[in-house]
Amino acid sequence: MTENRRTTRPPLAGTPSLLRAINDRAALELLLANGPLSRTRIGSLTGLSKPTASQLLARLEAAGLVVPVGTTAGGPGPNAQLYQVNPAAGYVAGLDVTSTHVRVAVADITGATLAEHRVATAGWPVTGTAAGIAEAVAHTVRLAGLPADALHETVIGIGGALDPTTGELRYASHLPGWQSPDLVADLEAALGVPVSIENDVNLAAVAEQALGAAADCEDFVLLWAEEGIGAAIVIGGRLHRGFTGGAGEVGYMPVPGAPVVDDLRKDGSGGFQDLAGEPAVLALAAEHGLAAASAEQAVARAAASPAGEGFLRALAERLAVGLAVIVAVVDPELLVLSGSTPTAGGERLRAMVAEELARISLPRPEVRSSAVPGSPVLHGALQRALATARDALFSTH
Repeated sequence: MTENRRTTRPPLAGTPSLLRAINDRAALELLLANGPLSRTRIGSLTGLSKPTASQLLARLEAAGLVVPVGTTAGGPGPNAQLYQVNPAAGYVAGLDVTSTHVRVAVADITGATLAEHRVATAGWPVTGTAAGIAEAVAHTVRLAGLPADALHETVIGIGGALDPTTGELRYASHLPGWQSPDLVADLEAALGVPVSIENDVNLAAVAEQALGAAADCEDFVLLWAEEGIGAAIVIGGRLHRGFTGGAGEVGYMPVPGAPVVDDLRKDGSGGFQDLAGEPAVLALAAEHGLAAASAEQAVARAAASPAGEGFLRALAERLAVGLAVIVAVVDPELLVLSGSTPTAGGERLRAMVAEELARISLPRPEVRSSAVPGSPVLHGALQRALATARDALFSTH
């Protein structure tokens, strides 16, 4: 009788080159997180000996990834050389695209923003999207004082989601010129740099996780409320995009208090959007005697006046209805309120939303306001571009 045996191979030891790469990446991450460090400090934080830390820094300096930036002072013994990540090792661009304008920012590999630019998209031909984006990015690169070919990565945040199967941008009928299945290829050809397109609300969540209200949380939902309503879902520290990329398109979600739409493709809107999107907020404000040009303006006026209590309470109830549906399914640790509408309401509106949600929902996650200044979408686009560029640059030296 033949006996079947499974041979167990011992695990392969790390090769010297692999171990060097791991140590180099660890040192670069420490420098990004902590700023300039000495050889001794890098050695103590990584567990490397002084000779090994010296060799590591020599490799990174020769590769152009770190630069000396002065010395320590005030301590016993000779001053120690300090090193930091070389800002000129690479550059990235992030974009926030809306139906009326495009915001562009350019940052160096350390994450420092070098230039920002905003351009109105009125008058752009439908067939000229790639060319218009390329010119906006090129102008921002010039403002940053960089050569035309300086960028390593570009990430575009937009109100839609790329279908991973077809490559087409879905949920974006409000953005003519962005529906081509060759969109990414056209943009890369026009910009001459790798391009990624990401849902704008997802990027706002990336920014909150890296820089804002969700920095200490791996399971959270971000609700975005401006002209439209959307959500981003982060589970175990990772964005959940869904099978077709449409996770978080909660504007279409049927909710109590809003009519159910029979054909979303035809009508183009849905329950939660009809309840808490900008047109609904403006109508609600008018009912409470608050005429305004935008939802942001109406909410800001209400938040600044005791007379706005009724309007804010009604808006909080509407937002809580949609949130209750979301948390019943996801059960997150945290909810982050973002976008111009809840931001304008500040702490007063946040507290009301938390109170109303606790009243109607069994899961009661903490509710926080966005803590990212400026455009969370733009910050998120830069964070995503930086992560990709660093992976490439730090792994190939």
